[in-house]
Amino acid sequence: DDLPALTRRSIPELRATAGGGRIPPPLVDRPKCPRCSLVTICLPDEVHSLHAPDIPPRPLAVPWHEALPLYVQQFNAKLAKKGDMLEVSKDDKVLATARIAEVSQVVLMGNIYVTTPCLQALMERQIPITWHSYGGWFHGHSLGHGHKNVELRTAQYRASFDEARCLRIARGLVAAKIANSRTLLRRNWKPEEKPERTLLDLKKMIEQARRCESLESLLGVEGQAAAIYFANFRELIRRSDDANFAFDFTTRNRRPPTDPVNAMLSLAYSVLARSLTVTLQAVGFDPFRGFYHQPRYGRPALALDLMEPFRPLLADSCVIQAINNGEVHPSDFVSVAGSVNLHPDGRKRFIAGFERRLDQEVTHPLFGYRLSYRRLLELQCRLFGRHLLGELPEYPNFTTR
Repeated sequence: DDLPALTRRSIPELRATAGGGRIPPPLVDRPKCPRCSLVTICLPDEVHSLHAPDIPPRPLAVPWHEALPLYVQQFNAKLAKKGDMLEVSKDDKVLATARIAEVSQVVLMGNIYVTTPCLQALMERQIPITWHSYGGWFHGHSLGHGHKNVELRTAQYRASFDEARCLRIARGLVAAKIANSRTLLRRNWKPEEKPERTLLDLKKMIEQARRCESLESLLGVEGQAAAIYFANFRELIRRSDDANFAFDFTTRNRRPPTDPVNAMLSLAYSVLARSLTVTLQAVGFDPFRGFYHQPRYGRPALALDLMEPFRPLLADSCVIQAINNGEVHPSDFVSVAGSVNLHPDGRKRFIAGFERRLDQEVTHPLFGYRLSYRRLLELQCRLFGRHLLGELPEYPNFTTR
Protein backbone atom coordinates (compact mmCIF):
# COMPACT_ATOMS: atom_id res chain seq x y z
CA ASP A 1 0.00 0.00 0.00
CA ASP A 2 2.89 2.37 0.68
CA LEU A 3 4.22 2.30 -2.89
CA PRO A 4 0.88 3.22 -4.59
CA ALA A 5 0.35 6.00 -2.04
CA LEU A 6 3.87 7.32 -2.58
CA THR A 7 3.32 7.22 -6.34
CA ARG A 8 0.06 9.18 -6.08
CA ARG A 9 1.73 11.82 -3.89
CA SER A 10 4.66 12.11 -6.30
CA ILE A 11 2.56 12.67 -9.43
CA PRO A 12 1.67 16.34 -8.65
CA GLU A 13 5.32 17.06 -7.82
CA LEU A 14 6.45 15.52 -11.10
CA ARG A 15 3.89 17.55 -13.03
CA ALA A 16 4.96 20.75 -11.27
CA THR A 17 8.61 20.03 -12.07
CA ALA A 18 7.83 19.29 -15.73
CA GLY A 19 5.83 22.51 -16.07
CA GLY A 20 8.16 24.68 -14.03
CA GLY A 21 10.33 25.77 -16.95
CA ARG A 22 13.58 25.01 -15.11
CA ILE A 23 15.63 21.83 -15.11
CA PRO A 24 16.12 20.61 -11.52
CA PRO A 25 19.72 20.45 -10.27
CA PRO A 26 21.50 17.08 -10.55
CA LEU A 27 21.42 14.75 -7.56
CA VAL A 28 24.52 14.32 -5.41
CA ASP A 29 25.86 10.80 -4.71
CA ARG A 30 22.47 9.11 -5.00
CA PRO A 31 22.38 5.28 -5.24
CA LYS A 32 19.70 5.47 -7.93
CA CYS A 33 21.99 7.23 -10.44
CA PRO A 34 24.00 4.14 -11.52
CA ARG A 35 20.80 2.42 -12.70
CA CYS A 36 19.33 5.47 -14.42
CA SER A 37 19.26 5.52 -18.23
CA LEU A 38 19.61 9.32 -18.22
CA VAL A 39 22.86 9.47 -16.25
CA THR A 40 24.86 10.40 -19.38
CA ILE A 41 22.50 13.35 -19.95
CA CYS A 42 22.23 14.92 -16.49
CA LEU A 43 25.87 14.13 -15.51
CA PRO A 44 25.25 14.34 -11.73
CA ASP A 45 28.72 13.24 -10.60
CA GLU A 46 30.59 15.26 -13.21
CA VAL A 47 28.81 18.51 -12.37
CA HIS A 48 29.27 17.94 -8.63
CA SER A 49 32.96 17.07 -9.13
CA LEU A 50 33.60 20.37 -10.92
CA HIS A 51 32.17 22.18 -7.89
CA ALA A 52 33.98 19.94 -5.38
CA PRO A 53 37.19 18.67 -7.04
CA ASP A 54 38.13 16.53 -4.02
CA ILE A 55 35.17 14.22 -4.77
CA PRO A 56 35.93 12.13 -7.91
CA PRO A 57 32.95 11.16 -10.08
CA ARG A 58 31.87 7.57 -10.41
CA PRO A 59 32.29 6.08 -13.92
CA LEU A 60 28.56 5.59 -14.38
CA ALA A 61 28.33 5.86 -18.17
CA VAL A 62 29.59 3.34 -20.70
CA PRO A 63 32.80 4.60 -22.34
CA TRP A 64 31.65 4.04 -25.91
CA HIS A 65 28.63 4.16 -28.21
CA GLU A 66 27.22 0.88 -29.51
CA ALA A 67 25.68 2.52 -32.60
CA LEU A 68 28.11 3.72 -35.28
CA PRO A 69 27.89 5.88 -38.44
CA LEU A 70 27.09 4.29 -41.79
CA TYR A 71 29.10 5.78 -44.67
CA VAL A 72 27.93 5.51 -48.29
CA GLN A 73 30.21 6.86 -51.00
CA GLN A 74 29.55 4.57 -53.99
CA PHE A 75 28.58 6.84 -56.90
CA ASN A 76 24.88 6.55 -57.87
CA ALA A 77 24.22 4.03 -55.09
CA LYS A 78 20.76 3.63 -53.55
CA LEU A 79 20.00 3.52 -49.83
CA ALA A 80 16.74 1.76 -48.98
CA LYS A 81 14.92 0.29 -45.97
CA LYS A 82 14.34 -3.46 -45.96
CA GLY A 83 12.50 -4.47 -42.80
CA ASP A 84 14.70 -3.43 -39.87
CA MET A 85 17.74 -3.16 -42.13
CA LEU A 86 19.34 -0.48 -44.29
CA GLU A 87 20.45 -1.75 -47.69
CA VAL A 88 23.01 -0.13 -49.99
CA SER A 89 22.74 -1.24 -53.61
CA LYS A 90 23.70 -0.26 -57.13
CA ASP A 91 22.23 -1.61 -60.36
CA ASP A 92 20.16 -4.08 -58.28
CA LYS A 93 23.31 -5.51 -56.67
CA VAL A 94 23.43 -5.34 -52.87
CA LEU A 95 26.69 -3.77 -51.69
CA ALA A 96 26.15 -3.64 -47.92
CA THR A 97 23.53 -3.92 -45.18
CA ALA A 98 23.26 -2.61 -41.63
CA ARG A 99 20.71 -2.92 -38.83
CA ILE A 100 18.94 0.39 -38.25
CA ALA A 101 19.25 -0.08 -34.48
CA GLU A 102 23.06 -0.18 -34.84
CA VAL A 103 23.32 3.02 -36.93
CA SER A 104 23.92 6.35 -35.17
CA GLN A 105 23.92 8.46 -38.35
CA VAL A 106 24.08 8.04 -42.12
CA VAL A 107 26.86 9.85 -43.99
CA LEU A 108 26.33 10.27 -47.74
CA MET A 109 29.24 11.35 -49.92
CA GLY A 110 28.43 12.34 -53.48
CA ASN A 111 25.41 11.42 -55.58
CA ILE A 112 23.46 8.92 -53.44
CA TYR A 113 19.74 8.16 -53.87
CA VAL A 114 17.73 7.66 -50.66
CA THR A 115 14.23 6.19 -50.84
CA THR A 116 11.31 7.92 -49.12
CA PRO A 117 10.56 4.98 -46.75
CA CYS A 118 14.21 5.01 -45.71
CA LEU A 119 14.12 8.76 -45.02
CA GLN A 120 10.92 8.39 -43.00
CA ALA A 121 12.31 5.50 -40.94
CA LEU A 122 15.50 7.38 -40.10
CA MET A 123 13.61 10.57 -39.21
CA GLU A 124 11.18 8.68 -36.96
CA ARG A 125 14.16 7.34 -35.02
CA GLN A 126 15.94 10.73 -34.97
CA ILE A 127 18.89 9.26 -36.90
CA PRO A 128 20.47 12.15 -38.84
CA ILE A 129 21.50 11.94 -42.48
CA THR A 130 24.47 14.13 -43.36
CA TRP A 131 25.13 15.17 -46.93
CA HIS A 132 28.63 15.72 -48.30
CA SER A 133 30.09 16.52 -51.68
CA TYR A 134 32.02 13.78 -53.44
CA GLY A 135 35.21 15.37 -52.12
CA GLY A 136 33.90 15.37 -48.53
CA TRP A 137 32.63 18.97 -48.18
CA PHE A 138 29.83 19.06 -45.58
CA HIS A 139 26.61 20.42 -47.15
CA GLY A 140 24.13 19.85 -44.32
CA HIS A 141 21.99 17.24 -42.63
CA SER A 142 18.42 15.94 -42.47
CA LEU A 143 16.73 15.17 -39.16
CA GLY A 144 13.25 14.50 -37.84
CA HIS A 145 11.65 16.93 -35.40
CA GLY A 146 14.97 17.59 -33.73
CA HIS A 147 15.57 18.19 -30.04
CA LYS A 148 12.91 19.83 -27.88
CA ASN A 149 15.28 21.44 -25.35
CA VAL A 150 14.02 25.01 -25.72
CA GLU A 151 15.59 26.12 -22.43
CA LEU A 152 19.09 25.25 -23.63
CA ARG A 153 18.68 27.06 -26.94
CA THR A 154 17.27 30.11 -25.16
CA ALA A 155 20.33 30.17 -22.90
CA GLN A 156 22.58 29.70 -25.93
CA TYR A 157 21.06 32.61 -27.85
CA ARG A 158 21.10 34.87 -24.79
CA ALA A 159 24.77 34.14 -24.06
CA SER A 160 25.80 34.53 -27.71
CA PHE A 161 24.78 38.21 -27.62
CA ASP A 162 26.91 38.88 -24.52
CA GLU A 163 30.26 40.06 -25.92
CA ALA A 164 32.14 39.59 -22.65
CA ARG A 165 30.88 36.04 -22.30
CA CYS A 166 31.69 35.23 -25.94
CA LEU A 167 35.24 36.44 -25.39
CA ARG A 168 35.62 34.42 -22.20
CA ILE A 169 34.44 31.23 -23.92
CA ALA A 170 36.56 31.90 -27.02
CA ARG A 171 39.71 32.47 -24.98
CA GLY A 172 39.34 29.06 -23.37
CA LEU A 173 38.73 27.32 -26.69
CA VAL A 174 41.75 28.88 -28.41
CA ALA A 175 44.05 28.30 -25.43
CA ALA A 176 43.00 24.63 -25.36
CA LYS A 177 43.58 24.31 -29.11
CA ILE A 178 47.11 25.73 -28.85
CA ALA A 179 47.86 23.51 -25.83
CA ASN A 180 46.73 20.37 -27.66
CA SER A 181 48.66 21.41 -30.79
CA ARG A 182 51.76 21.78 -28.65
CA THR A 183 51.18 18.32 -27.16
CA LEU A 184 50.81 16.76 -30.62
CA LEU A 185 54.11 18.31 -31.75
CA ARG A 186 55.90 17.08 -28.64
CA ARG A 187 54.53 13.55 -28.89
CA ASN A 188 55.03 12.98 -32.63
CA TRP A 189 58.27 14.87 -33.33
CA LYS A 190 60.55 12.78 -35.61
CA PRO A 191 63.94 14.60 -35.76
CA GLU A 192 66.49 13.92 -33.03
CA GLU A 193 66.77 17.60 -32.11
CA LYS A 194 63.74 18.48 -30.00
CA PRO A 195 61.70 21.62 -30.87
CA GLU A 196 62.31 23.36 -27.55
CA ARG A 197 62.01 26.86 -29.01
CA THR A 198 58.77 26.02 -30.82
CA LEU A 199 57.25 24.46 -27.71
CA LEU A 200 58.24 27.49 -25.64
CA ASP A 201 56.70 29.90 -28.18
CA LEU A 202 53.43 27.95 -28.19
CA LYS A 203 53.40 27.86 -24.38
CA LYS A 204 53.67 31.66 -24.33
CA MET A 205 50.81 31.93 -26.83
CA ILE A 206 48.57 29.86 -24.58
CA GLU A 207 48.94 32.56 -21.94
CA GLN A 208 48.49 35.31 -24.54
CA ALA A 209 45.22 33.72 -25.66
CA ARG A 210 43.94 33.66 -22.09
CA ARG A 211 44.67 37.39 -21.70
CA CYS A 212 43.24 38.69 -25.00
CA GLU A 213 40.79 41.55 -24.56
CA SER A 214 38.98 41.23 -27.89
CA LEU A 215 38.02 38.58 -30.43
CA GLU A 216 40.14 40.37 -33.02
CA SER A 217 43.31 40.09 -30.93
CA LEU A 218 42.43 36.47 -30.14
CA LEU A 219 42.18 35.72 -33.86
CA GLY A 220 45.65 37.20 -34.25
CA VAL A 221 47.12 34.99 -31.54
CA GLU A 222 45.41 31.91 -32.98
CA GLY A 223 46.78 32.74 -36.43
CA GLN A 224 50.33 33.16 -35.12
CA ALA A 225 50.13 29.87 -33.23
CA ALA A 226 48.75 28.08 -36.31
CA ALA A 227 51.59 29.47 -38.45
CA ILE A 228 54.19 28.12 -36.00
CA TYR A 229 52.39 24.79 -35.69
CA PHE A 230 52.01 24.13 -39.42
CA ALA A 231 55.54 25.36 -40.13
CA ASN A 232 56.68 22.37 -38.07
CA PHE A 233 53.95 19.92 -39.13
CA ARG A 234 56.17 18.22 -41.73
CA GLU A 235 58.48 17.09 -38.91
CA LEU A 236 55.69 14.84 -37.64
CA ILE A 237 55.56 12.91 -40.91
CA ARG A 238 57.80 9.89 -41.35
CA ARG A 239 60.35 10.29 -44.15
CA SER A 240 60.48 7.77 -46.99
CA ASP A 241 62.95 7.35 -49.84
CA ASP A 242 60.30 5.47 -51.81
CA ALA A 243 58.34 7.89 -53.99
CA ASN A 244 55.28 5.64 -53.65
CA PHE A 245 55.14 6.35 -49.90
CA ALA A 246 56.63 9.86 -49.63
CA PHE A 247 54.50 12.82 -48.52
CA ASP A 248 55.61 16.43 -48.37
CA PHE A 249 54.05 19.39 -46.59
CA THR A 250 55.09 23.03 -46.72
CA THR A 251 52.10 25.13 -45.64
CA ARG A 252 48.40 24.87 -44.86
CA ASN A 253 46.10 25.62 -47.81
CA ARG A 254 42.43 24.93 -48.49
CA ARG A 255 39.48 25.68 -50.75
CA PRO A 256 40.84 23.92 -52.65
CA PRO A 257 43.64 21.89 -51.06
CA THR A 258 46.56 21.65 -53.48
CA ASP A 259 48.49 18.68 -52.08
CA PRO A 260 47.67 15.30 -50.47
CA VAL A 261 48.38 16.30 -46.86
CA ASN A 262 46.16 19.38 -47.09
CA ALA A 263 43.47 17.30 -48.79
CA MET A 264 43.43 14.91 -45.83
CA LEU A 265 43.43 17.78 -43.32
CA SER A 266 40.45 19.40 -45.05
CA LEU A 267 38.56 16.09 -45.17
CA ALA A 268 39.32 15.37 -41.51
CA TYR A 269 38.13 18.83 -40.43
CA SER A 270 34.95 18.40 -42.47
CA VAL A 271 34.20 15.00 -40.91
CA LEU A 272 34.92 16.37 -37.42
CA ALA A 273 32.63 19.37 -38.03
CA ARG A 274 29.91 16.99 -39.17
CA SER A 275 30.35 14.81 -36.07
CA LEU A 276 30.05 17.79 -33.73
CA THR A 277 27.13 19.29 -35.65
CA VAL A 278 25.17 16.07 -35.20
CA THR A 279 26.18 15.75 -31.54
CA LEU A 280 25.23 19.35 -30.75
CA GLN A 281 21.84 18.87 -32.39
CA ALA A 282 21.26 15.70 -30.36
CA VAL A 283 22.12 17.51 -27.11
CA GLY A 284 19.71 20.34 -27.94
CA PHE A 285 21.89 23.16 -29.29
CA ASP A 286 21.52 25.24 -32.41
CA PRO A 287 24.85 24.32 -34.09
CA PHE A 288 24.71 27.44 -36.28
CA ARG A 289 24.93 30.03 -33.47
CA GLY A 290 28.44 30.21 -32.05
CA PHE A 291 30.51 32.34 -29.71
CA TYR A 292 33.93 32.56 -31.40
CA HIS A 293 33.12 31.86 -35.05
CA GLN A 294 30.77 34.56 -36.25
CA PRO A 295 27.35 33.51 -37.60
CA ARG A 296 27.21 33.12 -41.35
CA TYR A 297 24.49 31.56 -43.47
CA GLY A 298 24.96 27.80 -43.60
CA ARG A 299 28.03 27.68 -41.32
CA PRO A 300 27.79 25.52 -38.15
CA ALA A 301 29.55 28.14 -36.02
CA LEU A 302 29.07 26.39 -32.66
CA ALA A 303 30.40 23.11 -34.07
CA LEU A 304 33.45 24.99 -35.36
CA ASP A 305 33.84 26.58 -31.91
CA LEU A 306 33.81 23.38 -29.90
CA MET A 307 35.94 21.44 -32.39
CA GLU A 308 38.89 23.83 -31.97
CA PRO A 309 40.56 21.90 -29.10
CA PHE A 310 39.95 18.63 -30.98
CA ARG A 311 41.46 19.63 -34.33
CA PRO A 312 44.97 18.46 -33.35
CA LEU A 313 43.81 15.51 -31.23
CA LEU A 314 41.44 13.98 -33.78
CA ALA A 315 41.86 15.47 -37.26
CA ASP A 316 45.61 16.23 -37.38
CA SER A 317 46.47 13.07 -35.45
CA CYS A 318 44.41 10.98 -37.88
CA VAL A 319 46.32 12.45 -40.85
CA ILE A 320 49.67 11.72 -39.20
CA GLN A 321 48.67 8.14 -38.38
CA ALA A 322 47.30 7.51 -41.88
CA ILE A 323 50.61 8.58 -43.44
CA ASN A 324 53.03 7.08 -40.92
CA ASN A 325 51.18 3.74 -40.75
CA GLY A 326 51.02 3.44 -44.54
CA GLU A 327 47.21 3.50 -44.69
CA VAL A 328 47.24 5.99 -47.58
CA HIS A 329 49.74 6.49 -50.38
CA PRO A 330 50.39 9.34 -52.83
CA SER A 331 48.78 7.18 -55.53
CA ASP A 332 45.46 7.39 -53.63
CA PHE A 333 45.01 11.04 -54.68
CA VAL A 334 43.70 12.66 -57.84
CA SER A 335 44.30 16.24 -58.99
CA VAL A 336 41.65 18.05 -61.04
CA ALA A 337 41.90 21.76 -61.94
CA GLY A 338 44.40 22.42 -59.17
CA SER A 339 42.32 20.67 -56.49
CA VAL A 340 43.63 17.48 -54.87
CA ASN A 341 41.24 14.89 -53.44
CA LEU A 342 41.38 11.33 -52.21
CA HIS A 343 40.37 8.54 -54.57
CA PRO A 344 37.32 6.59 -53.24
CA ASP A 345 39.42 3.62 -52.07
CA GLY A 346 41.88 5.88 -50.26
CA ARG A 347 39.06 7.94 -48.76
CA LYS A 348 37.41 4.77 -47.48
CA ARG A 349 40.61 3.75 -45.67
CA PHE A 350 41.14 7.27 -44.34
CA ILE A 351 37.59 7.57 -42.96
CA ALA A 352 37.94 4.11 -41.40
CA GLY A 353 41.07 5.39 -39.67
CA PHE A 354 39.20 8.49 -38.47
CA GLU A 355 36.41 6.34 -37.01
CA ARG A 356 38.98 4.14 -35.27
CA ARG A 357 40.48 7.27 -33.75
CA LEU A 358 37.04 8.28 -32.43
CA ASP A 359 36.74 4.84 -30.79
CA GLN A 360 40.12 5.08 -29.05
CA GLU A 361 39.82 5.58 -25.30
CA VAL A 362 41.39 8.43 -23.38
CA THR A 363 41.47 9.31 -19.68
CA HIS A 364 39.56 12.47 -18.90
CA PRO A 365 41.97 14.80 -17.06
CA LEU A 366 39.24 16.20 -14.79
CA PHE A 367 37.16 13.11 -14.03
CA GLY A 368 39.79 10.36 -14.10
CA TYR A 369 37.76 7.74 -15.96
CA ARG A 370 38.34 6.43 -19.48
CA LEU A 371 36.00 6.97 -22.40
CA SER A 372 36.18 6.99 -26.18
CA TYR A 373 36.75 10.22 -28.10
CA ARG A 374 33.28 9.71 -29.57
CA ARG A 375 31.74 9.74 -26.09
CA LEU A 376 34.09 12.57 -25.09
CA LEU A 377 32.66 14.85 -27.79
CA GLU A 378 29.16 14.28 -26.41
CA LEU A 379 30.33 14.77 -22.81
CA GLN A 380 31.99 18.09 -23.66
CA CYS A 381 28.88 19.32 -25.49
CA ARG A 382 26.72 18.47 -22.47
CA LEU A 383 29.16 20.19 -20.10
CA PHE A 384 29.01 23.26 -22.33
CA GLY A 385 25.24 23.16 -21.97
CA ARG A 386 25.58 22.96 -18.19
CA HIS A 387 27.75 26.08 -18.31
CA LEU A 388 25.25 28.04 -20.39
CA LEU A 389 22.41 26.99 -18.07
CA GLY A 390 24.31 28.33 -15.06
CA GLU A 391 25.21 25.01 -13.41
CA LEU A 392 28.95 25.49 -14.07
CA PRO A 393 30.72 28.86 -13.72
CA GLU A 394 33.16 28.04 -16.55
CA TYR A 395 33.24 25.60 -19.45
CA PRO A 396 35.95 22.96 -18.72
CA ASN A 397 37.85 22.63 -22.00
CA PHE A 398 39.53 19.31 -22.73
CA THR A 399 43.32 19.30 -22.89
CA THR A 400 45.69 16.35 -22.84
CA ARG A 401 49.29 16.07 -21.66
